[in-house]
Amino acid sequence: MEINTQRMIDEFFYLVSMDSITFHEEKVAEYLKKQLLSLGFEVTEDHAQDHYNGTANNLYGYLKGTIPGTPILFSSHMDTVEPGVHKKAVIHEDGTITSDGTTILGADDISGIVAILEALRIIKETQTEHRDIEVLFTIAEEAYLKGSEVFDFSMIKAKDAYVLDLSGAIGEAAITAPSLISFQVDFYGKESHAGFAPESGIHAIKMAADAITKIKVGHVDSESTVNIGTILGGTATNIVPKQCGFQGEIRSFDHRLALENEKKIKEICEQSASAFGGCMEFQSIIHLYAYETAENSTVVRYFREATKKVGIEMKLVPTFGGSDNNNFMRHGINGIVLACGMHNAHSCKEYTTRNDLEKCASIVKELMICEG
Repeated sequence: MEINTQRMIDEFFYLVSMDSITFHEEKVAEYLKKQLLSLGFEVTEDHAQDHYNGTANNLYGYLKGTIPGTPILFSSHMDTVEPGVHKKAVIHEDGTITSDGTTILGADDISGIVAILEALRIIKETQTEHRDIEVLFTIAEEAYLKGSEVFDFSMIKAKDAYVLDLSGAIGEAAITAPSLISFQVDFYGKESHAGFAPESGIHAIKMAADAITKIKVGHVDSESTVNIGTILGGTATNIVPKQCGFQGEIRSFDHRLALENEKKIKEICEQSASAFGGCMEFQSIIHLYAYETAENSTVVRYFREATKKVGIEMKLVPTFGGSDNNNFMRHGINGIVLACGMHNAHSCKEYTTRNDLEKCASIVKELMICEG
C-alpha cells in the first residue's frame, strides 16, 4: 500500500493550525497521545512540564513488534519557534506548502511528526510485519533541547534512533553535530560625570569594546565558530558607564576545542578588564555535546537500505545545528538526524512540499519494517 499523501497533508494542515510554541505544546501532545493509543501503542507521559512550568510533557510510546529484532526509535519535537501563533498553511499549485507569510509554517517539526504517523498507519492498515517500535515526541527542543534533557532514558529499549529534524533534501542524514556553549560577560567599572570628571570614571564599555576587538569571531578553526550576538551597557550619554556586558556562543564539532575557545575568550576578557582597572564576571552554559555517528553503524546501514528501496539517494552530512539526537547520543542511543521536508526553518519563508512529505514517510515505513 502506498503512502496516503492527501491524508498526510490534511494532518499536516491540522497540526500546523495548533499553536505549539515552546513550553505551550499541550494541543499537539493531546492529539498525538490519542493517535498513538489508536495505533496500539502503550503511551507514557513524563513530568517535563513540572521542570519548566510548561503545559505539556514528553510523550513516549511503545509498540510490540511482530518480527524478531532490536527495537527502533523514532523521534520528533512538538514545539515551534516564534512567530508561531495562529499559523495557517497554504498549498500552492506546484505542491509547495507555506504559511500565509505572517508566521512560520511549523514544518519544523510537524513534517517529521506526520511522516512517523503516516508510516505507522500504513503498517497497521496492511498488517505489515515490523520490529518493536518506540516513539518519543519531545517538548522544548527549540530551547536547547530542554525537553529531552529531563527525559528518563531508562525507558528507551532501542539502541538505534532516527530523529526527524533536519533541513535539506530527503535522503540526507546528519551524522555529526556540534557542542554549543553560550556565554555572558559583564564588565564593571566606575561611574562618573562625562563632562565634569571623566578621568574619575572607569569606562565599562571601553573594556567590553577592547575585549570584543580581540576575540576572533566566525570560523576560528577548522572545527569551530564563535559569535558575539548582543551587547548592552551604559545609562546616559553624559555618564561614564560603570557596566557593560555582551553575550555570545561557541560551536565546535570537537568538544575539547569548544572548551579551549571558551577558555581563550575568558582570558581575553580578564585581560581587558584588568587593563582598564575594572573587573569582570564570566558565565557559560554547555547546551549541546558534540557527537559523530559511525558510517558503518547499524543505524546508518538500515537507513542506506531504506533509501535504496524507495529509490532515493542517501547522503550523510554534518550539521552545525543541534537536535534531540545530541541527548540521545549522550545516553548511549546511536542516532542520526533525517531530513524530513523542512526548508528555510525559523523564518516566515519556511516551506515544505507534497513530494518531500511523501518520500520521508516512505523511508520511515521501510525503516520500521526492516529486520534488525
